[in-house]
Amino acid sequence: MNKKTAFVAVVALLALAGCADPVTEPAAGPPAAGGAAPVKFDTSADQERPTPAKVDSIAAELPAAIRESGKLVVGSGSAGGGLPPLGFTADDNKTPIGVDIDIAHLVASVLGLQVEVQTTSWENLFLGIDSGKYAVGISNIGVSELRKEKYDFATYRLGLHAFEARKGSGLTVKEPKDIAGKTVAVSSGTLQEAILLDWNKQNVAAGLKPATPKYYQSATDYYLALESGRIDLYLGPNPTSTYHVATAGKTEIVGTVSSSYPVQGLVGVTSKKGAGLAKPVADALNAAIADGSYAKVLAKWGLPAEAVQKSLVNPPGLPKTAQSTTGQK
Repeated sequence: MNKKTAFVAVVALLALAGCADPVTEPAAGPPAAGGAAPVKFDTSADQERPTPAKVDSIAAELPAAIRESGKLVVGSGSAGGGLPPLGFTADDNKTPIGVDIDIAHLVASVLGLQVEVQTTSWENLFLGIDSGKYAVGISNIGVSELRKEKYDFATYRLGLHAFEARKGSGLTVKEPKDIAGKTVAVSSGTLQEAILLDWNKQNVAAGLKPATPKYYQSATDYYLALESGRIDLYLGPNPTSTYHVATAGKTEIVGTVSSSYPVQGLVGVTSKKGAGLAKPVADALNAAIADGSYAKVLAKWGLPAEAVQKSLVNPPGLPKTAQSTTGQK
């Protein structure tokens, strides 16, 4: 494989919009012959990115300190290599790339700012937003009612999570009872974990066995455990699961669920509550949507089915009753 550019066949992502049931849908599986064309992933450090023009009226909405600094400091919870195609490390082993990084560049371009992406762990990402180290976090962060107590959101993608199993497992996940008694891996402090724990509560109330959550340190550890049979399922972001299914060939998606079950899941650019960034960021995203550069970014990373028609500020998110306290950082 060329070191500069990776060519992979990527399964088309499921669209939430327009589905009869936007909360949970069975996986579509790989496209049949003659279906969706492979997506070309550029994994080089020297990325070509759609660059919308600055919009002075939107830039004027920024807090004075950020506008005068000329810089947008973005936190990305992609330390340790990250999760392609969301946020991960390029071929030079140091440059952050991915759809979330390109979204950061879109926003900054419209606002007339330079981007400074700083990678960190998922846990420290929120601490960095709290302290002001990062102006915003762009790292596949789902909107939730608990998070909205501390953070503001400007949405930029539909949120969807996938249940991934070993190929030929025979498993299908459409509702909570389908994971009863299974061992399911999730990342700590995520909305996936909140969904898993909520489904466990439903199963226990129905007289079924809860699933056993398992936690690992990296995506590699999750997938090794899945492929070796130490876990039955891995519940993670649909884009990364889709990428893994297409490139590794040892697993399959056996079900999907909205990232903000039981409501429509949305992913947002995250800023400290009251920082005055959510509206200018949303307006910048909507400018990028209008000029077509936003669609180019999602197409570049194989995610057109997760596009939003409009960026919203603080829309309804995962209800508090469905999210564990560990889901709030």
